[in-house]
Amino acid sequence: MAVAFSLSLKNLFKSAPKTDLPDNGFELPGQNGDAIILIHGMTGTPHEMRFLANYLNRQGYAVYCPRLANHGAPIQILKMSKWQDFYQTVRQCYLQVRGQYKHVYAGGLSMGALLALLLADEFKNEIAGVSCLSPTLFYDGWNSPWYRCLLPLAYNTPLKYFFYFKEEPPYGIKNEAVRRRIHEFYSRADLHNMEQVNQYGYPFFPLTLLYQLEKLVKHLSGRLQGISTPVQLIQAKHDDMSSERNSEFIYNRVKSNRKELVLLHNSYHIITADQERNAVAMHMQRFFSGQPNLV
Repeated sequence: MAVAFSLSLKNLFKSAPKTDLPDNGFELPGQNGDAIILIHGMTGTPHEMRFLANYLNRQGYAVYCPRLANHGAPIQILKMSKWQDFYQTVRQCYLQVRGQYKHVYAGGLSMGALLALLLADEFKNEIAGVSCLSPTLFYDGWNSPWYRCLLPLAYNTPLKYFFYFKEEPPYGIKNEAVRRRIHEFYSRADLHNMEQVNQYGYPFFPLTLLYQLEKLVKHLSGRLQGISTPVQLIQAKHDDMSSERNSEFIYNRVKSNRKELVLLHNSYHIITADQERNAVAMHMQRFFSGQPNLV
């Protein structure tokens, strides 16, 4: 990741305001009486969950994919968000569908996986299963920057409001065709002119959000042992952003009687849109339907 510095005081000490930007979250009605909430990653977009949503919907599931709070807004607004804002989006989505389905499942990508686990922790007897896709508690993948261990030094200083990290190849994607499309967008993006964010997500990652992720991880880590909901973890063996240690950390702590860890061998971090996305969707459908992993 390349480092960018922006000395802009706009919105620096204000709460993140509401915006009127179009919301690209989506809902797909189902036929089997069950529903799945899909949660995109931090600085990501519901678009990255679209393939899974369409696949699972064809299996009969109703699918809800909300856009997390302030995603789609200018990055100066997004960077002031708290992890609780993101969880509140997921929580409200669940409360809107609560009681309407026989079973409700949750699946999330990267930070979205952590939010799905929080939902299972709060609504212990109501969430029927959780699928964690490339869960990210530690940025320890093979493409993580060497200076990541220095970031906590800035978390408790005003510097965190001015530093951003720009995504660089491979962008969490092993598929070369998809990676080229992302590179075309990311290579011309800057902090103040980011077209197509609704489709590709933010090319810049504010340091403030890394700080919020650290706080979310600390909060969730203390609650994992109270989670007994069935938990599935799917991670790429060669994840460029977060290693399989992330999935192992969760697997070894949750108290679920039914849990599994699936490793992929031809993908990077964004497994919902990469080369094995069909396998990911099939594993999720199998797990949610109660079938064991026989591979």
